[in-house]
Amino acid sequence: MKDFTTGHEGRLILNFALPMLLGNVFMQLYQFADTVIVGRFLGKEALAAVGASTPVVFMTISLVIGIGIGASIVVSQYFGAKQYENVRRTCDTLFIFLLGAAVAISLIGYFGSEYILRLMLLPESILPLAKTYLRIYFTGSLFLFGYNAVAAILRGVGDSKTPLYFLIVSSLLNIGLDFLFIVAFGWGVGGAAWATIIAQGVAFVWSVIYINRRDHVIRINFRHPRFDRKIFVQCMKMGLPAGLQQTFVAVGMLALLGIVNTFGTDVIAAYVSVNRLDTFVSLPVMNFAAALTSFVGQNMGVGNIDRIKKGLKATLGMSLATCLVLNTSIIVFGRPLMSLFTTDPNVISIGYELLVILNTFYLLFAVMFTFNGLLRGAGASVFPMLTTLLSLWIIRIPAAALLSKAFGVIGIWWAMPLGWFVGMAGAMTYYFSGRWKKKSLVRRD
Repeated sequence: MKDFTTGHEGRLILNFALPMLLGNVFMQLYQFADTVIVGRFLGKEALAAVGASTPVVFMTISLVIGIGIGASIVVSQYFGAKQYENVRRTCDTLFIFLLGAAVAISLIGYFGSEYILRLMLLPESILPLAKTYLRIYFTGSLFLFGYNAVAAILRGVGDSKTPLYFLIVSSLLNIGLDFLFIVAFGWGVGGAAWATIIAQGVAFVWSVIYINRRDHVIRINFRHPRFDRKIFVQCMKMGLPAGLQQTFVAVGMLALLGIVNTFGTDVIAAYVSVNRLDTFVSLPVMNFAAALTSFVGQNMGVGNIDRIKKGLKATLGMSLATCLVLNTSIIVFGRPLMSLFTTDPNVISIGYELLVILNTFYLLFAVMFTFNGLLRGAGASVFPMLTTLLSLWIIRIPAAALLSKAFGVIGIWWAMPLGWFVGMAGAMTYYFSGRWKKKSLVRRD
């Protein structure tokens, strides 16, 4: 556990972000491995099918994971205020909620997959593959939710290293199972889904055993769990906007993919491959912002606004510097990176065009995400939701639809940085208004 209320701001945020970043890199590595193995051994149709399934998964779980984000903020503020009994009650309340949510999401995902895929205008040639992948994947929703809940709680009390260890083992296991199920057993896209479920299950079980044996402050009381309505409402207030924001993003990605799907399998395969590469650029930005959220949460708990502002400056500097290095590297080595997924020259050419456009304007995304991270940590999570709704649904998707009709598929790519710019402007405007300073949930008498 880590106390963010004292010490050098930038160093604390960096040290907290790095384990989360490494953990997420490992998590993305097994998703990257999924994509490479599927693309190389099963072909571009299977590659497009698995990639098209990702936004569906994101859409169905984003609201629930948002509640987990809210719980992390609640935990961080109570922990910063040293109200440990409320920390324990938050842990119990979160797990009771997620157990019910996991069952519901599994049923919705299993029976609704084909309907959603058809709404996305997915080509008939790849729809059965995507449906198979999704139905298997959703049977493991409990493992996915459970692990993310434990990780959120640990981050709330300042521990970002322990989730890293869980993810390293889970990622390596997933990659090994990919080769076993897809290459050795010949299970196709279903093998990729089963590999992910098993790996997530191992991470979840291990993480629960760890917190129950090592730390009495955040242990899960399985015998007599306590559901605290007041704390659940607090988690909802903090997390529901974040969850709705992620839901808007997920549904927006489905709508965007629906536009992409009209251009055929090659464009879908290119888009999927670029998204896998893009994740490695966005991860540092997102993890620095997540670290800032926990940092802000604890300092809001003790009312230290000046320290929060210093943390923001440090986080912006680290995010922008990292982006410049990664963006340049992606542009220079984009074609060889695309060739990892496929040997099809048309898919590589389409993907590289998108990589260049995205990485030229990535600094806009970095600034937007950093300011939103501060606002969430402060408890002002409604406004990031609203700016996301505006930038995605009012700007990016309509622009993609209109520009793609006028200029072809490249119009979809140019709509992305346009949406980032609007989101960045909204987040900065709210921050400089100063209204976020009054959002703390901890009373200081």
